[in-house]
Parts: sequence; structure tokens; C-alpha cells
Amino acid sequence: MKQKVVLITGANKGIGFGIAKHLGLSGWQVIIGARDAQRAEKAISELKAAGVDVQGWVNIELKDLNGIDKAVQEINEKYPELSLLVNNAGIPGDMSVDSEHTEIRDIKETLDVNFIGTFALTKALIPLIAKNSGRIANVTVPSEISPYWHPLAYVASKAAQNAMMGVMAIEFQQSNTPVEIFSVHPGPTTTDLNGNMSLPGFHDTETVGQKFAELINDGQNHQGEFIELYPIVKED
Repeated sequence: MKQKVVLITGANKGIGFGIAKHLGLSGWQVIIGARDAQRAEKAISELKAAGVDVQGWVNIELKDLNGIDKAVQEINEKYPELSLLVNNAGIPGDMSVDSEHTEIRDIKETLDVNFIGTFALTKALIPLIAKNSGRIANVTVPSEISPYWHPLAYVASKAAQNAMMGVMAIEFQQSNTPVEIFSVHPGPTTTDLNGNMSLPGFHDTETVGQKFAELINDGQNHQGEFIELYPIVKED
């Protein structure tokens, strides 16, 4: 039986760790994408203790394009059966300021990681994923602007990621490329990225990881879809 192998970026903590744990518990072999050896090894030991088959970790720093090329070379050599890429890693940008006071530098840094780096990794892995008739799932937020939460740098970077997903989905269909790509919005989740914010309607990373794994394993085609695991409930 062919192994199910997944690479999850930013899997050493937060939502990425939750996804790694629950995909692993449902039978996937897990590769951790991280940028720090110590944090990656700690996550691996915790995941293995929970019963997850962790194949190893790859150093992925999304703002380092040369580093991404090296990581992709390593992935092709070590993990030729990779059939699922979960683009989860990202930086928040400065969420404390409104758009008028957002620094241009912050916009560029956030786009470099969340969009340019994510695109570079995705682009470089498409041939391997296509060879295995695999999938790409992006962890993102809606392009629609919420009146309750709208940090410009972060929202703009994720809107670009959503555009990438939509364009690639159409092109894969038009060219009969055997790759499925879709976006997943976890909904409000308590993580480091938002300062461990916990308000009514927020979920923890365990819950989100389990729901994400159920989606991945549902046997359905989600090409080009934007899926909300836990939609934001509008206030009255």
C-alpha cells in the first residue's frame, strides 16, 4: 500500500502542530517544515510520543529563496512519495497598527514570507506533487475584509495567497495537471500569532487540527475551494 506523506510548514507549533498531530494519527507520515532545529526536534519528540509517524524535518525559512531551493532538493531526494503540501507557516506582521500607520517595510516583510516564499515553495514542489497525483492545502483567511479584525499586512498577504490558489486551480484543470489545490480558513484560533487571544467563538489548535484532518481525509475533490472550518460569526 502506498504511503501517505505530508509536508506541513510551520509544524513545530500552533495550528501547524495540531494539523501534524491529527493527520499523523489518521495514518499520514509527517514531515515537519520548520526554521529552528531545536523547536523542530522538540515538536518531533512530542508528536512521536503521541503516536505520530514523523519522517523527519526540513529547514524551511520562507523569506530565504535560496534556502527554499535547497529544501526542495532535500524533499525530492528523501521523500519522493510526498503527496500533500500544507502551506501553514506565516508571520503576523504588525497587527497593532491601522493601515495609515503601517510601515512599508512591514508590508514587504509579510508579503515576502506569506506570499512570495509560499509561492516559491509551492511552485518548486508542483512537479513532485503532480507525479504523486497529490494536493496542496493553504491555511489562510478570507480575502473579504472583516470589520472586526483587519491587520493590513497580514490580510493583504493572505489575499495574495488566495489569488495564487484560485489561479493555480483553474490552470491545473485546464492543463489536466493531477494536482488539487484549495484553501482552508481555520476560523478564530488561539495561537502565538494573535498573542494567544481567546474570545467567545475561538477554538484551540487541537480542535482545528482534528477538523483539518477530517477535511483532508474526506475523499472529496476540493479543487479551487475556499473552505471555512469554523466561520467567523458576525456580531449583531
